[in-house]
Amino acid sequence: SKEDTRTIAKYDTSKLFNIKEVTRWGDMRRASNLLGKQLLLARRLCEAGCGFITVSDCGWDHHSNNNSPKGLGGFAWLAPQVDHAVAAFIDDVRSRGLEDKILLVVTGEMGRTPRINKNGGREHYGELTPLLFFGGGLKMGQVIGQSDAHATKSTTTPYRPQHMMATIMHSLFDLGQVRLIQSLPNELKSAMTETAPIRELI
Repeated sequence: SKEDTRTIAKYDTSKLFNIKEVTRWGDMRRASNLLGKQLLLARRLCEAGCGFITVSDCGWDHHSNNNSPKGLGGFAWLAPQVDHAVAAFIDDVRSRGLEDKILLVVTGEMGRTPRINKNGGREHYGELTPLLFFGGGLKMGQVIGQSDAHATKSTTTPYRPQHMMATIMHSLFDLGQVRLIQSLPNELKSAMTETAPIRELI
């Protein structure tokens, strides 16, 4: 690789990875330990002209059963790696002056229940879920939305997956031009015409 070794080192999450904590969950430890490398590769693909990149990070299904870690234990070895790798990506993109050209979206498919289950884990929860945007010409430096004290529901304007899609489309495309494409899938048309982007970001 011609990548600067200092840049590679910034993305390295191996020092945050304790093999003794995660051996019982088998293959998940390999995937989570690669997050920094995957984000570095994503940045390089962006520079090479790739328009859409998906990076997956597994191990977050904290039901606390035989196939998943307990909530606090799982967060202890997953969260620091995400924090480190995402921060490295943001710093790297900014240092290259690409923050308006690259949009980073960090989210999951759902949130977790406010109540802990009998095993000390949490189940799937559709009412609240985290969502992070960086770059793409959006207004940064904000915390948008708030839950009640028990994290059961939103106490501010609720945003749905459709709002996320509309925000992404608004950031990446000239919507006036895209609307003229007859072959555009109906789902994308709906994301642009029936739902507004998250207003605080635009």
